[in-house]
Amino acid sequence: MDYQVSARKYRPGTFDEVVGQSHVVQTLMNAVDSKRIAHAYLFSGTRGVGKTTIARILAKALNCEQGPTGHPCNTCANCLEIAQGTSVDVMEIDGASNTSVDDVREIRENVKFSPFRGHYRVYIIDEVHMLSNSAFNALLKTLEEPPAHVVFIFATTEIHKIPATILSRCQHYNFRRIARQEIIDRLRHVAAQDGLTIEDRSFTALARASEGSMRDALSLLDQAVAFGGTAIAHADLEVLLGAVPQELVHGMIAAVLRQDSPAALAVLATLLDQGHDLKAFCADVVEYLRNLLIVSVVPSGPELRGLIEASQEDIQQLAGEAAQVTPEQLQELLTYFSQAEDSLRYSAHPRFVLEATAIRATRLLRQGDAQERRTDVPPPVASGSVSPKTAMSATSPKPAVSLPKPAPAPTGTSRPSPTATSRPAPATPTAPASRPAPAEKPKLTAPAAPEPVQPVADVPVQAAPIPPVGPLKWDSIQEAVAASFPNFAPFLEAGRFVGMEGTLITLGFAKQATLARAMMEKEDNLRALAGLCEQQLGQPVRIRVIELSDADPPGPTMAQLRAAKEQEQRVVLFDRARANPVVKQALEIFDAELADVRTVVRKEAGE
Repeated sequence: MDYQVSARKYRPGTFDEVVGQSHVVQTLMNAVDSKRIAHAYLFSGTRGVGKTTIARILAKALNCEQGPTGHPCNTCANCLEIAQGTSVDVMEIDGASNTSVDDVREIRENVKFSPFRGHYRVYIIDEVHMLSNSAFNALLKTLEEPPAHVVFIFATTEIHKIPATILSRCQHYNFRRIARQEIIDRLRHVAAQDGLTIEDRSFTALARASEGSMRDALSLLDQAVAFGGTAIAHADLEVLLGAVPQELVHGMIAAVLRQDSPAALAVLATLLDQGHDLKAFCADVVEYLRNLLIVSVVPSGPELRGLIEASQEDIQQLAGEAAQVTPEQLQELLTYFSQAEDSLRYSAHPRFVLEATAIRATRLLRQGDAQERRTDVPPPVASGSVSPKTAMSATSPKPAVSLPKPAPAPTGTSRPSPTATSRPAPATPTAPASRPAPAEKPKLTAPAAPEPVQPVADVPVQAAPIPPVGPLKWDSIQEAVAASFPNFAPFLEAGRFVGMEGTLITLGFAKQATLARAMMEKEDNLRALAGLCEQQLGQPVRIRVIELSDADPPGPTMAQLRAAKEQEQRVVLFDRARANPVVKQALEIFDAELADVRTVVRKEAGE
């Protein structure tokens, strides 16, 4: 067979050729050179990171005719036989197909025989986690006290399936994912050896698609050569990999930074027209935003190169884009798209999820500017007293666009409203204002002439219905759940926010709310809710769901509190609109009533 895949053709033959596992290589070389050889080794890590390769190199290091040595010669008979898989002293066993006690019993019977040519008999068991519990138990005694000439090397991708009794008898080496830059350098070396013509960005795309696996990267390179020949075009590579073109990712980021919602939606439309995976696109956007965040808080230098796997040109581009936004805004954007990535897995309408996220992201900076323009002075009302509705406006979110302040009452007579009633006397500063019932609806009629009043801040008012516990703002958490996880938001609002002690958040549900409590007790929903709380608090939290008993004090649910808050905000908006002189004049001219009030976002000059 003349042709050999790159993963086998360029497989390292010595410790010096291994890429990305320096901590393992250095330890094993020193152990062999100093004759401190353990009787059992356990290699764990994801696929394609060098577990089996290093196991074979270790077997050569132990049985080399020049050794044992940390630098096997690769030329003696023992090294060549081990490399070819024909050595009688090195047994490679597939744990997936040799899982029974009988297979282990055969190993126990053979370990007593001395090596035929080398210094050690080496047993390499790949995918060792596939052994049955009985097989593991049968191996315990032999593994604990094997003959001096026997060395066991286990390899697994699922270390959590290995019994603790086995782990305690082995030296455990954890193989890490290979860094992207190391994979790129290795691919360049292979391309140079094979005479391939590949763009730099193609190497980056291959390394990204391999997800830290050198074997996967080399397999993808072989696939690209089979598709496009020795001269590989980047466009062909993207088609082959099914990867999202980075131009679309950059287009989305640019639209977000410009706060251009139509441009962001156009990027998504192009993405769908080309048939790309929305989840993969969202993951790429998350990674790009993460890089922007890192660049915004870490100065350029060696520290930054260690945190971001990108070229110097890419880092300079990231720095220019990161200068346009604050780290806090980048964190908010990162949260938007991370939540969208999670929602895409379960949504029946993934396009709608991503479009809503894009629109939300392209309005973030505008919202921040609008919040900075808001004032803390409430609008006047048509009485010398401060009404509870106006007092509530001090704690309720104000609309992004402020209505003009009303002018003083005209001296002439005006048409009184048929339903106008006398206002209560001014409240004393020491008496707190009482809150009207949430169920009351305002009468949408023109009020009497407004009179100047005291600032709300001078009048003590009753606290808001949702008291924040510590730094946690639960009403903000409710809004985030409704925006990001609409599937379980109604179930959450069926309960009550009981309180927070330390890092433990308690939610209570009535006995009759069985379905809502069961839905919130699901692990995925609790994890999503805890993630939103952690983003606000900046520390891990735990969430507990309890059933409220009859002894617990009665109280409204989150849905009832939200409805009451929305009603009060609506009352405030009607009061502000009726106090506007233009609106007031229009109502008088047309003998009309105010039917509805809506808020709009004022566009700044240059937007």
